[in-house]
Amino acid sequence: MAACLLGEKDRALLLDADRIIGVDEVGRGSLAGPVVVCAASFSSIPDDAGVRDSKRLSARRRDEAAERLRSSCERWAVCEVWVELIDRVNILEATRLAMRAAARALVTPGAVVVTDHVEPGDVGCAVLSPKRADADYFSVAAASILAKVHRDGIMVELGGMDPRWAWERNKGYGTADHRKALQDLGPSSLHRRSFHWSPVLP
Repeated sequence: MAACLLGEKDRALLLDADRIIGVDEVGRGSLAGPVVVCAASFSSIPDDAGVRDSKRLSARRRDEAAERLRSSCERWAVCEVWVELIDRVNILEATRLAMRAAARALVTPGAVVVTDHVEPGDVGCAVLSPKRADADYFSVAAASILAKVHRDGIMVELGGMDPRWAWERNKGYGTADHRKALQDLGPSSLHRRSFHWSPVLP
């Protein structure tokens, strides 16, 4: 993974950084539950080919990678934004708010924050937001894995508390079974009212 899509000035910024803080979110497209952001700080990048964009890994490989990352990364921070705030400010602003909170928890002088295409606003240091950062930057891929494992754990726990929604399987995303349950039962307190739910076609 490399800063191959950046201009010369931004590549120099990364090379001069004391540490790189990768930031990524998960749950932005979900119909229910929180959006979760992780920031992961690295003073040097470990040699771990198993760390890549969380969407490209099986659940087992994500769990294994997350275990390794908790040992190899310098520090990490997780921020959850729940349904009430998502519906109040919209999902993009909720994501940006969580990104700022997670990044600011780790920022030190000389750090550079790298996010996946979403500009978080002022985090107290330089920020780069290239497209496909979760595929091209180890620190962002690491953050995506830690965020995904954290959020999946939340949704599995919620699924155990209310089995009607099968959140342990769909993680709050709009599967056919989830949309059918929405049609039959109406939304729960954990569903995002600001989202439009497409009905299940017969």
